[in-house]
Amino acid sequence: MFPKFDFNKIKFATDPPTFEKAVDLYEGGKVKNFKEGIRSYSAIVSGGKDYHVAIESRRFGLGHCDCYMGQNDYFCKHMVALSIYAVLGGKAIPEEDKKINSEPLCSGRLGELSKTEMAETKKMTSEAVKYIKPYNGPSRTWFAYQASLSEGCCRLSVIVSNLPVSAQTAELLIKTLLRLDKKLCTGGVDDSDGTVGGFIQECVEVLKEFTQLDKRCVDTFELLCKQSTCFDWEDSLVRMYDER
Repeated sequence: MFPKFDFNKIKFATDPPTFEKAVDLYEGGKVKNFKEGIRSYSAIVSGGKDYHVAIESRRFGLGHCDCYMGQNDYFCKHMVALSIYAVLGGKAIPEEDKKINSEPLCSGRLGELSKTEMAETKKMTSEAVKYIKPYNGPSRTWFAYQASLSEGCCRLSVIVSNLPVSAQTAELLIKTLLRLDKKLCTGGVDDSDGTVGGFIQECVEVLKEFTQLDKRCVDTFELLCKQSTCFDWEDSLVRMYDER
């Protein structure tokens, strides 16, 4: 029986410190007596002591552990380590999969996406943006909602950080930011903790780095002229376009 989630789900939906500790537990052989149940998995995970851990296979983030964090309804490192084992079955984690992109970065690599690469990038972007959705639930689901926004931004950060630098990819990034801005302005997204807004601002800095490597990227900022955004994040880019 395979779980309904994959390694990327675990990686992007877990905060970096917990993910790193869970990877250490998994790679250290601390997940023992792994068993499959009915739509669930269980194991003994060794930390400071042996903990009894169980997770559900249908959705990542559901489970229990008898450690202090688990008893306080936190999806702890032991549950994350068991989730990794359920997905990989003891196989090694590739080094590149252990890297965490918590913020978008400029790749520093000049180039353009091929037609196939562009289509795949747009598909991955659309999938990531789905996590940035309206909030209309009860207060008890607030933290789960915030986790969804964070996951969406983490997934987008990986995409942005892998983009080659060119006017083509600058335009793609700008259109993505405008798409996110529309969600904030009229799409019902509650970004009161600044997760999405912070991601947008970080991408603005990435676009500025793009212009240092390829001056033609400035021309794409025309897309932002006469735009009215949630918090005027486009101002510095429009100014660069006007002064080019």
